[in-house]
Amino acid sequence: MDRVLEGLGPDTAELEELLETAFHAAAAGAAVLEKRDESEFDAVNKTSPGDWVTAFDVAAENAVVDVLRAERPWDAITGEESGTHVPENRSPVRWSVDPLDGTTNFIRDIVYYATSVAACDENGNWLVGVVHAPALGRIYYGVRGMGSWVRRDGKDKRLTGPEPGRKGALYGTGFAYDPVIRREQFGNFLDTMDHYTDMRRLGAASLDLCMVADGTLDGYSERGLHEHDWAAGALIAEEAGAQVQRPDLPAPTALRGPDQDEQEYAENYELVRSTTIIGASARAS
Repeated sequence: MDRVLEGLGPDTAELEELLETAFHAAAAGAAVLEKRDESEFDAVNKTSPGDWVTAFDVAAENAVVDVLRAERPWDAITGEESGTHVPENRSPVRWSVDPLDGTTNFIRDIVYYATSVAACDENGNWLVGVVHAPALGRIYYGVRGMGSWVRRDGKDKRLTGPEPGRKGALYGTGFAYDPVIRREQFGNFLDTMDHYTDMRRLGAASLDLCMVADGTLDGYSERGLHEHDWAAGALIAEEAGAQVQRPDLPAPTALRGPDQDEQEYAENYELVRSTTIIGASARAS
């Protein structure tokens, strides 16, 4: 338990409180997704023809944020759709929310989508994470220094990550919307596959990471993702014993003060995001 507390603000009791709030918030988002109705998608593109947002993304984020503000009104919140909200006299805790990870899957009625909720401290240490996948009937969750689990059919199973050196190793990945970056990724993909037998493309980074945590996948990596895509899943994979590499993204603009150059920040963020990788794999045996 000592390593839970080392260098962190929250003690064990607060970590448990944070996890409970993460459960409530993710459940609120997942409840919105469970009402999936094609006639109410109102889907539009954000940055490219493959980058969608629907009315369900927005409604799920509102539901998550409502829970976080009700239970932790002093915490900052960074949401995929609404940006970063910083209350006065804020605590050291900030939440990262992806209300609907796997929007294209959701639109196409492919079951790999989830609400992802995670909390970090002011030093960027990820403390708790919950990935609630309603169509799969799974809730993945993890707590820093304490482990990670999956809840299915009301039963909780501790996660131990992929088996090192397993034959027939399975790799998960995703590809960028930008065709130029995608071509680069294809070249790197072939090199990566020298270490794996086969691959899967699930379309939701949070679930890719969770499936490394539960040993379904032996490894996963993807370039060009935002924090909300991997925040909860990376912690869950790490706490299951996987080796995790996170991008070192610049802090959200709302936390950087009024003197920052917005354009310079945006250009730097995009450069870092588009060139760095989130990855998880079995630790060497």
